[in-house]
Amino acid sequence: MEVKMNRLAGKEVKRMLATKEAEGKMIRVSVSHVHGDHAHYDIGIDTPKEDDEIVKTDKDVEILLSKQEEEWLDGIWIQFFQVPEEEFVITNPKKGHHHH
Repeated sequence: MEVKMNRLAGKEVKRMLATKEAEGKMIRVSVSHVHGDHAHYDIGIDTPKEDDEIVKTDKDVEILLSKQEEEWLDGIWIQFFQVPEEEFVITNPKKGHHHH
């Protein structure tokens, strides 16, 4: 699977991983639900599970992805924006261009 992220997302996930709560854990992107031709995604901190694939991003961060959700997770684009508010925007250009 493949994951890309913008520069700010790379900095933000590295900041998340530097916290005490994240010690020994990794960043996970998961599908919260599928709506038509696109999915809605969640991002958080988690430990690897048996059906996970660990994917190295273009920002030298490893992301946990469930192989069971590969159809929706392969090719995701993780962006982080600071304006108008701080938020992650995760899309998959292969699966429509709606984002959440």
